[in-house]
Amino acid sequence: MRRERGRKPKRRVCSFCVDKIPSIDYKEGSKLRRFITERGKILPRRISGNCAPHQRQVTLAIKRARIMALLPFTIE
Repeated sequence: MRRERGRKPKRRVCSFCVDKIPSIDYKEGSKLRRFITERGKILPRRISGNCAPHQRQVTLAIKRARIMALLPFTIE
């Protein structure tokens, strides 16, 4: 995506901060699937738009959900 001259891209806001969610639960697979690519990789912070504390919680929750077999390690 190219940037036009003199125009800044729209800043993404953390969806967890907007909804005022204090902690992210690994058992909520539907919410966590938004932060995984079609290949099964965890989306980086600059793409997902999460703030740093919530991105760490998302990463930890995805890893825990994978161990508990709620989310797949890879999607084929």
